Amino acid sequence: MESILKLQADICKIFANDKRLEIINLLKDREMSNSELMKKTGLAKVNISQHMNVLKSKGVILARREGVQLYYRIANPKIIQACNLMREVLVEQLMEKEKMASRLVKASSKLKA
Repeated sequence: MESILKLQADICKIFANDKRLEIINLLKDREMSNSELMKKTGLAKVNISQHMNVLKSKGVILARREGVQLYYRIANPKIIQACNLMREVLVEQLMEKEKMASRLVKASSKLKA
């Protein structure tokens, strides 16, 4: 049996792709069709299919067919919560770096004066 840490590492690999994160972000509020996702991401059908297969294989999204059209949705809302939390951490880090850079610029200006 795989350890939970191995499973977590595998799922994190999926999120290490900006296009897959974009797709997840697009699906956060509603189900979307394959063609809608192609338009919004600018990806070709083959690329969307590849990303969706990866996301489906790890249970991140669910798909349903209606005629010839495929529709996708997030499998568990906690996935969106996890992505939002990580984004908040990144924003906080960027803000802290900006504060530090601003302090360095002010300190540098005082030394020159």
